[in-house]
Amino acid sequence: MTFHRHSNERDQLDLFRTLPGDLAPRDAQDLMAYPFFSLAKSKRLAPIDFKAGSIVIRVEAVAEHGMATIWDADVLIWAASQIVEARDLGLRPSRLMATTPYEILTFIGRGVSLRDYDRLKAALDRLQSTTVATSIRQPTERRMHRFSWINEWKEKADHRGRPLGLELILPDWFYAAVLDDALVLTIDQAYFDLTGGLERWLYRLVRKHGGRQEYGWSFDLLHLHAKSGSLSPLKHFAYDLRDIVRRQPLPGYRLVIEQPSGLPERLSFAPTDPAPFGVPRLRRRRATARPGDKL
Repeated sequence: MTFHRHSNERDQLDLFRTLPGDLAPRDAQDLMAYPFFSLAKSKRLAPIDFKAGSIVIRVEAVAEHGMATIWDADVLIWAASQIVEARDLGLRPSRLMATTPYEILTFIGRGVSLRDYDRLKAALDRLQSTTVATSIRQPTERRMHRFSWINEWKEKADHRGRPLGLELILPDWFYAAVLDDALVLTIDQAYFDLTGGLERWLYRLVRKHGGRQEYGWSFDLLHLHAKSGSLSPLKHFAYDLRDIVRRQPLPGYRLVIEQPSGLPERLSFAPTDPAPFGVPRLRRRRATARPGDKL
């Protein structure tokens, strides 16, 4: 199965054959901080529209495949990890990557059955067909960068039809962010064990904003709901969030729901063990809907 969007793009890129072995999982901070993916396992066709200060995001899906999900985004975490590892080893990564389904599936903690291979192909279809328009890392709010999470992908086979793996092309918006040290964070391998879309999204947000500060960070629930891009009503979203706080499934972080006197409820979070990282002791910061949401 092949999807072509830029007929001459492949000829202009060097082929990067991905690295074997265990790599530290890395995630792009922009993808962790903003709503780019569906949090539901059912097909989503309703677009995501998000605006905060100068940040504008619109994500659209096609009826055939639906919007790329937060589970599909595991492929992008794998790609980011490959790019950073290659760069750190002094190799030359590329947006054109050659790999195998086995390498991707084992990295993201999935099985390697025929069903898992078919699910990976469906994820690649959604990543390729989902379109994004955003002002993030653009000179002005009115300038939008438009792309899909994968420009194209195809299965390779030899002359007898035996599978030789996959090739895929990443968009330059994503690739540029991954090559920037300041825009990538290492995440816990246990992230891939999280089964719920909301808790996966929440871990990435917490890792991005809470980092390894002893006193963590906090958001009010209304702002969290907007940042999630969820179609769930605020009342249901808040109920699900309280359930996550009750279960405490996020690796490395402790969550607390707080309601200061006369103020809306807030979700506060902090590392469970910040001491080994030797970070300065900072007081918890309260996040607002300001552009960038940087530490």
